[in-house]
Amino acid sequence: MAGLLRTKPIDELIASSEASGKRLERTMGPWTLTALGIGAVIGSGIFILTGTAAAGQTLSYSSILNAPVLDLLRDGAGAVSTIGRPGAGPAISLSFILVAIACSFAALCYAELASMIPIAGGAYTYAYAALGEIFAWIIGWDLILEYAVSNMAVAVGFSAHVNDVLERFGFALPKYLAEPMILGGVNTGHVNLSAFLILMLLTWMLVRGVKESANANNVMVVVKIAVIVVFLAVGAKHVDPSNWNPFFPNGMPGVLTGAAIVFFTYIGFDSVSTAAEECRKPQRDLPIGIIATLFVCTLLYAGVALVLTGVANWKTLDNPAPVVKVLKDLGYSNVRWLVAIGALTGMVSSLLVFQYGQTRIWFAMSRDRLLPDAFSKLHPRFKTPHIATWVAGLAVALPAMVWDIGTFADLSNIGTLFAFVVVSVAVMVLRRSQPERARGFRVPWVPVLPMVSVISCLVLMLSLPLQTWLLFFVWLAIGLGIYFLYSRGRVARA
Repeated sequence: MAGLLRTKPIDELIASSEASGKRLERTMGPWTLTALGIGAVIGSGIFILTGTAAAGQTLSYSSILNAPVLDLLRDGAGAVSTIGRPGAGPAISLSFILVAIACSFAALCYAELASMIPIAGGAYTYAYAALGEIFAWIIGWDLILEYAVSNMAVAVGFSAHVNDVLERFGFALPKYLAEPMILGGVNTGHVNLSAFLILMLLTWMLVRGVKESANANNVMVVVKIAVIVVFLAVGAKHVDPSNWNPFFPNGMPGVLTGAAIVFFTYIGFDSVSTAAEECRKPQRDLPIGIIATLFVCTLLYAGVALVLTGVANWKTLDNPAPVVKVLKDLGYSNVRWLVAIGALTGMVSSLLVFQYGQTRIWFAMSRDRLLPDAFSKLHPRFKTPHIATWVAGLAVALPAMVWDIGTFADLSNIGTLFAFVVVSVAVMVLRRSQPERARGFRVPWVPVLPMVSVISCLVLMLSLPLQTWLLFFVWLAIGLGIYFLYSRGRVARA
């Protein structure tokens, strides 16, 4: 039991990161880190979920498995039904701000730990330093799932958008190259070539070097921010203030429902912490990157929400592409193309950042001997964990090529929220066990703010379907089997 709860001293973690042959190059500054966070957080969701959250949703719980755990605890089997979720209306901009405030609790905790433990691995490394080996393994295994499932789902979505754009030019991929083999539970015998190729291209970029990949992400972030600014500038000319009246059509329940719908658009800022070992001045730059990401993304989300609901009546926004539809109605065909480019760029940027984050988890766990040594070997020329990068790339690209995993996308959400809980707890533990250690950033009002973060995340986790919880526990059970049969013994023999 003592071995399971064995923590790894922070000084030892830092020393291992400086070992010859295991040292990553420090090339990132605060602006690159902020772009990394924005690349992860701002995807195609800003053009889609904003309208959905404003207009509301009708959800069908066809079985107990896809009913939220919170509803099952409250209503039992009565939760199996079709219910309406009231939209926030124009107040969706306030929903985005409320979500940003909720996320800021976890973001502040990440900022403190990232400045205190500037090592690759993010929440996995923090858990090893504060809670013990078994918790580190669980959160590391959980993060691998989070990044992988998220990118599988995004890659399939990217492929669909590419096909749509190609069709507008009169060219379309053959169906057998444009759809996953397993679609809606049906074997189509097809392959999703676009999803596979984009992931392999990004994997190649990550192997070539972090600086080069970060520069490419910087360009993509500039492009998608520019597209959003163009939409704001064009849309602002057509705002009708009467569309904002009433501003709270469904009161605070609508605002809170909108917040629940858009919460997961913010997931991704935690990926900044996985870059800790490749920052030039991590104690200063990591807190800046994490907090600036949240601030900039909140401004962009709230701005789009405010203009969108000012141009069109909020009741009309429940469609797959509300921003594109609004631009079409206004007669801006060229701007519609810009939005399509922005959505594609957003997805590619998100894929790049999440693939980067996943490989750094593999790298950190391998260096701690919880995974095979090959995953922490660096390329002799590019100084990147090339084996981990290629294996992680194939582990995502192959399933994305043959399987529409969108139905399991909530696994990414529950994994992220679980990581937020662990990080918040780690802050409280290290404040008590190592109060004297230098911190480049300190969370105010400890333990109140970390506890608020823990409670908020647990409530959101209980809002996810029962099926997601069951699959999450299955994944953790597989991971624990690997830990006890393989990883624990490797660490003990070190």
